[in-house]
Amino acid sequence: MPSNYPLVSFITINYIHIKETINFLESAQKITYPNVEIIVVDNDSPSGKPTSELKERYPHVHFIQSEKNLGFAGGNNLGIKAAKGDYYFLLNNDTILYPDFLEPIIAFMESHTDAGIASPKVLFEDEKTIQYAGAVAINKYTGRGKRLGLMEQDLGQYDRCYKTDLGHGAALIVPKKVVDKVGLMPEIYFLYYEEHDWCEQIKRAGFSMYYLGISKVIHKESVSTGGDESPLKVYYMTRNRIVYMRRNSYGLAFLAGLVVFTTSAVPKKTFQYLLTGKFNLLKAFFKGILWNIVNWQTK
Repeated sequence: MPSNYPLVSFITINYIHIKETINFLESAQKITYPNVEIIVVDNDSPSGKPTSELKERYPHVHFIQSEKNLGFAGGNNLGIKAAKGDYYFLLNNDTILYPDFLEPIIAFMESHTDAGIASPKVLFEDEKTIQYAGAVAINKYTGRGKRLGLMEQDLGQYDRCYKTDLGHGAALIVPKKVVDKVGLMPEIYFLYYEEHDWCEQIKRAGFSMYYLGISKVIHKESVSTGGDESPLKVYYMTRNRIVYMRRNSYGLAFLAGLVVFTTSAVPKKTFQYLLTGKFNLLKAFFKGILWNIVNWQTK
């Protein structure tokens, strides 16, 4: 393969939703970039091991069966360890790829040696509404970040490339050389915030983050976790918001962050879930806080 087409390793995780994985693989088969390997990690789906079924349908795909659920970071790390590419492209299994999406991304990455992580424009399933067009860094006092362009109609206003603070975990490309220097994605999070922590590590190593509006993918957000209001998502978002602050805020900034969380987020969420009768979400919220109290020394 010519050197202007470096090998790109697509890495995706299957967990329960095999139909989403099939849709992803169908779109991946139609891309025009000529030098790609596809790796699917099954994260010990409780409904059975789907890799044998998928292997017959997609013999060119490398399937890895994990014997336990390693979470988002652990599953992707397992795929990275098996990958042979010059670039690792982490893609959620509920993403759909446009046929020509990869060429402009690789052209940009090859010409910007400072690029440590990059994400394309991410659209919702209607293909008209923006989910991600870059992001503002997570605030060290609140543990919250902000996506640019979120819920805006895609009118071409973000069809350019620029440095950003955070990539999007649904579509994240990382050069092999960066992973070799910085290391794998932190696995303490299991689900949510791990890509943000990884971005921070990569920035500290001297690399830049980029949003690439010259390309786009579709993402069906929150399929595997049951939507924005699932107890699973509330638990891990709460737990990992605090974990992120513990790992990335220091001194007075960290103490200020704890004050903001306990005096703002805790009463706000408590009243919100009580007033709406969502007691399962309230339980998940406090369970996330309790995990940090019990595991305070774990980072």
